[in-house]
Amino acid sequence: MAKRIGILTGGGDVPGLNSVIKSVVYRGSEANLEVIGFRRGWEGLTHLNLDDPASKAKYVRPLDRENTRTIDRTGGTFLHSSRTNPSKMKSLPDFLNAADFPKSEFTKKGVTSTVYDVSKHVLKNLSSLGIDYLIAIGGDDTLSYAAALHKQGFPVVAIPKTMDNDVRNTEYCIGFSTAITRAMDAINRQRTTVGSHERIGIFRVFGRDAGYTALYTAYVTNIR
Repeated sequence: MAKRIGILTGGGDVPGLNSVIKSVVYRGSEANLEVIGFRRGWEGLTHLNLDDPASKAKYVRPLDRENTRTIDRTGGTFLHSSRTNPSKMKSLPDFLNAADFPKSEFTKKGVTSTVYDVSKHVLKNLSSLGIDYLIAIGGDDTLSYAAALHKQGFPVVAIPKTMDNDVRNTEYCIGFSTAITRAMDAINRQRTTVGSHERIGIFRVFGRDAGYTALYTAYVTNIR
């Protein structure tokens, strides 16, 4: 019986995600592996109700060479995305009973909320669908839950994706190159305007808690 791989993308979208999805599907077909895509990141496993055909059709998408053949020609993610974290669910879909899941308090930016950990439901869905391995493509939040799921015994392969390049234990993340290229292009376009008005231009480059985007952008633009 062929092994079955699940794949999802979480967090913000960056160029290159569709290329990764296509590569997994094509390589999987060569190794006689089935690939199942979960739509909308971790939401595809937290909100999936396998007893409801409409829910299954919404969140589960079998992938093959035919339906992924041209997806690398566009940006974004073919599987769509969300910022869902199954261990920090503020609200649950109607078909789940809150009493069945552990809850805790979670504080972010000074706001404390009660959250639920629905990992039990995620693992149940993975098992029911016969998923042997899961590939999670994402940044800090997406992969932090992937690591937690892996610790619970389910094999997960993490592919780092973030324009900030701030995923630990990896040197390069999908999306970082494009972020630097676009920032460099924007700054170079402003050189003549800043010079024409005899002013100094200050550019703010997004980079979350890491300074890689600012550092590399300054390096490649060769500002003097």
